[in-house]
Amino acid sequence: MRPSLLDPLFVPVTSLDGVGPKVATLIEKVVPADLTAREARAGDLLFTLPSSIIDRRNRPGIALSAEGAIVTLDVRVDRHQPPPRGNRSVPYRVFVHDDTGEMALTFFHANATWLERTLPIGEHVVVSGRMEWFNGRPSMVHPDHIAFADKAEGLPLVEPVYPLTAGLHAKVLRRAIGQALARLPGLPEWQDAELMRRQTFPSFADALRRIHNPADPIDVSPESAAWRRLAYDEILAGQVSLALVRANVRKHVGRALQGDGVRIKALRDTLPYRLTSSQEQALTEIDADMAKPDRMLRLLQGDVGSGKTVVALLAMARAVEAGGQAALMAPTEILARQHFSTIGPLAQKAGLNVAVLTGREKGRERTGILDGLENGSIDIVIGTHALFQEAVRFRDLAFAVVDEQHRFGVHQRLAITAKGEAPDMLVMTATPIPRTLVLTAFGDMDVSRLTEKPAGRQPIRTVTLPFERYDELVGRISDALAEGQKIYWICPLVEESEEVKLTSAEERHAALRQEFGLRVGLVHGRMSGRDKDEAMRAFKEGKTRVLVATTVVEVGVDVPDATIIVIEHAERFGLAQLHQLRGRVGRGSKASTCVLLYKPPLGETATARLSVLRESEDGFRIAEEDLKLRGEGELLGTRQSGTPGFQIARLEFHADLLEIARSDARLLLTRDPALESERGEAIRVLLYLFGRDEAVRLLRAG
Repeated sequence: MRPSLLDPLFVPVTSLDGVGPKVATLIEKVVPADLTAREARAGDLLFTLPSSIIDRRNRPGIALSAEGAIVTLDVRVDRHQPPPRGNRSVPYRVFVHDDTGEMALTFFHANATWLERTLPIGEHVVVSGRMEWFNGRPSMVHPDHIAFADKAEGLPLVEPVYPLTAGLHAKVLRRAIGQALARLPGLPEWQDAELMRRQTFPSFADALRRIHNPADPIDVSPESAAWRRLAYDEILAGQVSLALVRANVRKHVGRALQGDGVRIKALRDTLPYRLTSSQEQALTEIDADMAKPDRMLRLLQGDVGSGKTVVALLAMARAVEAGGQAALMAPTEILARQHFSTIGPLAQKAGLNVAVLTGREKGRERTGILDGLENGSIDIVIGTHALFQEAVRFRDLAFAVVDEQHRFGVHQRLAITAKGEAPDMLVMTATPIPRTLVLTAFGDMDVSRLTEKPAGRQPIRTVTLPFERYDELVGRISDALAEGQKIYWICPLVEESEEVKLTSAEERHAALRQEFGLRVGLVHGRMSGRDKDEAMRAFKEGKTRVLVATTVVEVGVDVPDATIIVIEHAERFGLAQLHQLRGRVGRGSKASTCVLLYKPPLGETATARLSVLRESEDGFRIAEEDLKLRGEGELLGTRQSGTPGFQIARLEFHADLLEIARSDARLLLTRDPALESERGEAIRVLLYLFGRDEAVRLLRAG
């Protein structure tokens, strides 16, 4: 059970004064938590941190206030000038002066009674807001604060600036955050005293108060002691929960998976190429893990086209030789079917029975597959998350492969392992993940890396091209089609949108159809699974030769004879994503080209991003650069999917805390595996506070 101590923070935000259902919906848009499954709670507001401050300490006097500056002025009210009756377009002006000069306070659609009460003639008041100058005359439009001089000490001189959304006023959000802070109960200290001293960390409550009530710009910097304290709390909660998952996984005793080597030999003999040395190295590590009685939990990182699937197939074959079954789970139907088309023929030659199971298999076909899994006649099943539905039962699931792990959270890892008697698990990702992030997201795993491309693969030439040269590009594609090449054309949107002036996939498809006729196909995420597969098959078989697509083709889609990829509005994509997309070509023996089509002028980050991509094909270097340019949440695609993306920690500032938290978590759980000591109890509070309830449940299940 969650400690009752935390109850004041777990009430809905609608229980705060001034927050009705409408405001709550707006607050949910700015609160950083993953709220897909629930409404926002008061505690979420504590972690909605300011991005900057407004400094109202500048008091230069009217005549010395610079254009656009935020100033605070001590003035006397001279006269009111309401708009002419019936003409609402003219603003209401209140003229004021100080020792240096006169200015107008300007209000549109004003309430005259309220202004007369707030700014009485002859009264000495303090106003704060942005200064504007028209034709040499100073003005302040809708001051942010107005107070009588004798009551002005309550004015916030340093104000935090929070992320907002249309319709949500800064004052409303600030008031709600203030109420949440006031509800913060006295919490036990979960951090090690020596670490606090070394890092000069304030207490949890002091850190929150310092950031939400800043006295100086440094207080809202991610590098301040207060922000680092909260970042460490969040990272530690993550590392403790990963360590608990790992302990839980290891607790279910695995088994040694060793076979006679017959299937493995048959498979290797059917491969049309030799494995690279890094594939062999990864297999050696995986085989060693499988041979032990402990459960395997290993991450296989390999750049696009480095041959992860074959490594996974050989590992699955070993599990089948040992008398078990294996499952490969992919994040999308397209990918599951593609793995099936790659793995199926090889596996069959080696005498392995492989099936595919997604949401699309229905009726008799589905029943046949479910029966085959239950009676053990199917050795390997490939599918989407449909594999962990209740109805799916295995005779003996000994080995599970999860593809593109960052699309699956820790709880899904647990769900699939529940399907067998503690199956070994191999997680694959084609997103090259910097070492710091491997610690964050996969602290519970051992890691193998594939660093080479299979023999015969050509490097990909990457060029940047401004939109002005679109016609030239179409001419070049016409030549490529005449030579029998295949082309991907990637667009950022499915259909045209009013807000964003970008060419949509549907629009580009129509334009290219006019140029190249029926040879142009279209695939995007809103199409049904069957239509997507049909479009991919037509492209693979050469019925269409240009495929206009959104980023659904980003991961794993394999058409070896595609040699050109055009990425439209390349400046809109992140580095890791551009690198993934580029990896759709260069999969055969022909030289390939990636064209980054951009709309000038480019901002500084976009320029840096495109030039990194032009210079390098090394996914790990690209990932490190991407981390510097964008921060970790975007890189793992986690801002959307709520895996290890952080609310508070920013890895570009706090990477040093990861190592400390990892060893802190391991040491803590070695000494106190059930978190029953005084610090252990406090750590439980921390886990609940950061939404790591599933980790606490593991303790109970233990």
